[in-house]
Amino acid sequence: MKKSKHTAPSLCPCGSGKTYEDCCGRYHAGTPAPDARSLMASRYSAYALGLEKYVRDTWCEENCPADLDLKANPIMWLGLEIRSFRETGPDTAEVEYVARGRSGGAGAFRLHELSRFVKREGRWLYLDGDCFEK
Repeated sequence: MKKSKHTAPSLCPCGSGKTYEDCCGRYHAGTPAPDARSLMASRYSAYALGLEKYVRDTWCEENCPADLDLKANPIMWLGLEIRSFRETGPDTAEVEYVARGRSGGAGAFRLHELSRFVKREGRWLYLDGDCFEK
């Protein structure tokens, strides 16, 4: 049997306690996230796994940075805490989260953001966010 280059972790990086396949893996494989909260968790997992295409594909085209390169400054993601989720309209939502990570030899950091999401053509997309602390 031929081994694949990428072996998914047994537990999902988002911290749900579910297996990767039963959690964010299905969204990474093409199933649309059912809500902004699920999309937020799957984007965190995509960052943790280096799935740049998924990060780009789930970012509103008008706000996605042209210079996004997950390999240029690799981050070891250490955990995600989703603090709140609310729908702000039929096709809009907000998710407040704290993500912890470490880059290179530097100490750990926290990213605390209120993210905004929009639903377009049946798919949730990350629009933008406001950082509270870094």
